[in-house]
Amino acid sequence: MHLNFENREGSLIVYMRGELDHHSAQEVRNIIDDRLDRDSYNKLIMDFEGVSFMDSSGIGVVIGRYRKLHMRNGKVCVTNIKDSVKRVFELSGMFKIIMVYDDVEQAVNNI
Repeated sequence: MHLNFENREGSLIVYMRGELDHHSAQEVRNIIDDRLDRDSYNKLIMDFEGVSFMDSSGIGVVIGRYRKLHMRNGKVCVTNIKDSVKRVFELSGMFKIIMVYDDVEQAVNNI
């Protein structure tokens, strides 16, 4: 899993590439948390355009960041979700608490 970061209008945007599964989840979690804590972000946009596969460990990464930022009165959203990954989100019920947007621009304007 490869991560790129961008700060736009006070939101941390994480562009992810690869597979978000049990092999990569812990590292992804640690890297994102480090960036959130170091720069005191309370808005996180996770861009899934480059994510080709995700399992329940990926759901854990997203829900963990949601809980972390919820405690700071922050927000988390996801963008650019492919159908195969969207199915995992749907089955987990994540869309009930996590906002999803078509693209990063839409997320930045609404988060």
